[in-house]
Amino acid sequence: MIWFYQNRIILISALILGLFLSGTEKSSAIFGRALKKSQTKKRTSSGEFIIVSGGIALRKWENLRKEKYQHDRWWGNFIRPARARVQELQNEYDDQCDITWLVYKPSYESRANEDGKPLISWIESVRDKYNIRLIWISKGEDIIEYINNGKDRTKTKIAGFEYYGHSNKHAFLIEYSNQIIGSSTVWLHEEQLKEINRSSFLRKSNCVSYGCNTGESMAKKWRKATGISMRAAIGKTDYTNPLKPTVVSPGYWNDSRKIFKRKK
Repeated sequence: MIWFYQNRIILISALILGLFLSGTEKSSAIFGRALKKSQTKKRTSSGEFIIVSGGIALRKWENLRKEKYQHDRWWGNFIRPARARVQELQNEYDDQCDITWLVYKPSYESRANEDGKPLISWIESVRDKYNIRLIWISKGEDIIEYINNGKDRTKTKIAGFEYYGHSNKHAFLIEYSNQIIGSSTVWLHEEQLKEINRSSFLRKSNCVSYGCNTGESMAKKWRKATGISMRAAIGKTDYTNPLKPTVVSPGYWNDSRKIFKRKK
């Protein structure tokens, strides 16, 4: 009888532990295992890091295209690399690193309905796992509003800004091929960048756009508006590697010395 109760206690304890781990590892199960933590001495950051994840397309539209022109086969194209970047920042600095994540919610709500999966709660699980600030946005102007007024910029400057999403050379296409096939109904255009308060940024702020073609024009307008250089792609970017988007050859990053010539 004693043996029976001892084994019963062990079984119950194992079940409780399993439930606990399944909750804490929810984000890892969805997006892959966490990056290994660095053992080197961590730096301290004097500012806030802003990461923006634009919206994704619906499959009902993209399936009408030829396969080589289709976008967003996986719903997490712009979520997984943002999560990886959060891990990198926390490894480089510390777990108290000030990170704010702006995500365009409407596209993930509609894709969740299409896929039949709880995408919103999965995104929120990343917030909970890494203890970061998640702000849902619904229009391009929300990005500028947060840059200018998200915090008291006399006390908390922006140390980094990164964009993951669709774009062209003149705009971040915050929504793309979700409402109308191959079109954007929500964007942040380069002409709007002049509304940014340039004093919001630290002088050595690290700004990067992982959207297609933004190095051809928008990055120049970003520097003019903010005084900060933006690393961006001349040509298309590829999110096949969920940990770090790359530039598709013959394209290149605008901080390299290559020269890109478009085919006529």
